[in-house]
Amino acid sequence: MAPLPRPAPLDAPVLQLDDLLANSARQSPQIIEALARTRAADAKRLTAEGAFDTVFSAEGGSRLVGYYGGTYADAKLARPLENWGGQIYGGYRASSGRFPIYEDKNYTNEFGEIRAGAVFSLLRDRMIDDRRFGRVTTDADRAVADAERQMVAIGVQRKALDAYLNWVASGERLKVYRHLLDLAQERQRGLDRAYRAGLRPRIVLTENDQMVLRRQTMVVQSEQAMAAAANALSLYWRDSEGNPTIPRREQLPASLPDPVVTAIPHDLQRPDLLVAELKTRLVQDRLALDRNALLPRLDLNMEVARDIGDIGPGGASRSGNDVRFGIKFSVPLEQRTARGKLMQTQAELDANQTRARWLDEQIRAEVDGIAIAFDAATQLIALSQQEKQRADTMAVAERRRFEMGASDLFLVNTREEAAASVALNLLDGHLKRLASSADLAASSGNAAALGL
Repeated sequence: MAPLPRPAPLDAPVLQLDDLLANSARQSPQIIEALARTRAADAKRLTAEGAFDTVFSAEGGSRLVGYYGGTYADAKLARPLENWGGQIYGGYRASSGRFPIYEDKNYTNEFGEIRAGAVFSLLRDRMIDDRRFGRVTTDADRAVADAERQMVAIGVQRKALDAYLNWVASGERLKVYRHLLDLAQERQRGLDRAYRAGLRPRIVLTENDQMVLRRQTMVVQSEQAMAAAANALSLYWRDSEGNPTIPRREQLPASLPDPVVTAIPHDLQRPDLLVAELKTRLVQDRLALDRNALLPRLDLNMEVARDIGDIGPGGASRSGNDVRFGIKFSVPLEQRTARGKLMQTQAELDANQTRARWLDEQIRAEVDGIAIAFDAATQLIALSQQEKQRADTMAVAERRRFEMGASDLFLVNTREEAAASVALNLLDGHLKRLASSADLAASSGNAAALGL
């Protein structure tokens, strides 16, 4: 059972965005899981390399009963050629006794025969074959797994950034509501003194007290929202053992962070775009394999052999060096299977290329749309800052008028809450700009901006 989130230590430093993103990239279970899938792809690559393993084989036989009593043994070591269809091999065989004429090839001299040779594919399987395509496939799977890991990591970091911004923004909202409460409480103390001095009626004191209670409710609700945001952030902020850690209120930074990016990158580095390109290249390689199947098979076999030792029962014909040369040719006459696979792969390639082009266009349109939202948020922030200055000025002026008896609590409350509303709108504008910046980094595949 997973442990419950625990509060951060009392002496924990201020939690900065860079620290959170670094911690999330290192400790997030989703990213660790994606890394495990990458290791699994590495293991598949090793499995594909097994097709090129050196193979040792041996056989032997003996007649236990009968006219002939020959015994033979044969051992062979073969290694496939990685960049050319075929193999190289070497072997040793030895025999004793006599064999019937139809097993004459088993005869060797006294100390046996050593041989070495090679088989080369001259047409089919020369440039590509099933073994090499298997290696290409696992290479593509490894690259796809790494790109998918990057996609997972970008998604996790984007969510971590959202959780962090919500937590910091909840602290900023709490500041606004506490400022409102402080104003009402300070005014309550002044009104209480004025009431005792007979300068203010009781109803004014009651009205402001009601205002204090309402603003206390806002503060409590804001504190609850901040606690919920801190709890959500614990999914991305973990201790050295990987356990979720709830940040303390004292760890809140003084203000919201700067945008992670502010401009559209020239080159998109989206992992899903890379996956589409990898799959297209893999289909192109399979197309080459299907074209290879249309070629006739023409294999060249060359072998050198030498019997050693005294002449055996097979006679002098085994003595000296043997140099053998052979050719093997075969071709299907109709090629329907190969042509059908080729047509199928070509259609798949056309579909993949169209899909990759559409994905690229879609991503670029998405990035441009996010950039438009980022610029709009920047302009709205500038307007909200001006509006906030004026709202603060009006609230201060209204409080002075109230102190001089030229205004009432209703207008003061209206001005103060209007100023608070503008401050919250400004905060929301900053949040939208930061969210657009994070979306811009994620949609363009800017891993470095997200702490990866």
